[in-house]
Amino acid sequence: MNTELLFAPFTAGNLSLPNRIVMAPMTRNFSPQGIPGSEVAAYYRHRAENAVGLIITEGTAINHPSAVEHTSIPNFYGEGLKGWAKVVQEVHAAGGKIIPQLWHVGTARQIGADNQPNPEALPVGPSGISPAGEKVVEPLTETEIADIIAAYAQAAADAKRVGFDGIELHGAHGYLIDQFFWDKTNKRTDQYGGNLVQRTRFAVEVIEACRRAVGPDFPIVLRFSQWKMYHYGEKLAQTPQELEQFLAPLVKAGVDVFHCSSRRFWEPEFEGSDLTLAAWTKKLTGKPVITVGSIGLEKAFLSELESHHSESNKSNSVEARLEQLVGLVEREEVDLIAVGRALLVDPAFAVKLRDQQIDEIIPYSDEVLKSLN
Repeated sequence: MNTELLFAPFTAGNLSLPNRIVMAPMTRNFSPQGIPGSEVAAYYRHRAENAVGLIITEGTAINHPSAVEHTSIPNFYGEGLKGWAKVVQEVHAAGGKIIPQLWHVGTARQIGADNQPNPEALPVGPSGISPAGEKVVEPLTETEIADIIAAYAQAAADAKRVGFDGIELHGAHGYLIDQFFWDKTNKRTDQYGGNLVQRTRFAVEVIEACRRAVGPDFPIVLRFSQWKMYHYGEKLAQTPQELEQFLAPLVKAGVDVFHCSSRRFWEPEFEGSDLTLAAWTKKLTGKPVITVGSIGLEKAFLSELESHHSESNKSNSVEARLEQLVGLVEREEVDLIAVGRALLVDPAFAVKLRDQQIDEIIPYSDEVLKSLN
């Protein structure tokens, strides 16, 4: 397997990367009271030192009372920003690039859960409906929506001020932005609800506000998904035509790169085509795309049938999946590849991939991860 193509430089606007390997955002709960400390800085620097082209941080809380639901999730405001400034310094000192993922969980925040910041704050959502389909709170008012949009814009401005190389907006997996996208959680009858295109309005206004806050050249990445947490078969767009309609207003609003989250990066998105979600997104928008979903993992997210046969089925091996990745980049169907849990247990994953030391990559398992924490 020739992995050289994965380590070719990549440039899109002001985002210039030494290679195509991206560290995917992964929640860790290692920032007590929302402040990332020296351990967090060392954690990200270690990946930058090991040939990761772009680091996307774990989800970080925008300045809103119910943005996240654990006190050890890092904040992107107040004292949290001082911690992030040190993270940026460490990553840049190692020659890396880093962007924060700006996050609001919406009604995925549980009422009364332990260790919540601002425990008195209720979750919020477009219609007050949880991803499980339950009515939990009243719908957001337009004034409340405007306040949240302003919080995103402030976070974007702060990211630029402390030296990050761009931002990512978390619009996937059933969290707040995605709750506006999804018809099961967005039942609004005003300008923020309606059909698939109309349900992009909240995201459009967030993107536009962030763009105004950072100027025309600061990279904005949007992560989106068809699937939702615990609702893995859901699709916002049922056809390529619907996907094109959904993406068009997001492009117009100012998205530079789409981070296309699939549970398995290799699976075709629509019947009648071998193209993945990322490949379709690039074809329909012309924008650079990041693909993600079980990269570097042999058994994660496989169905029971696939798992049962995985040891004897070479198509499920790490090597075979990496060859598929190379093919996607070679055919220019994707631009960047995001690696998640494989980078948690093996910070040198990218170096080993670059140097053809595939057999030396440490396989991910929950047991290995626990031994490192």
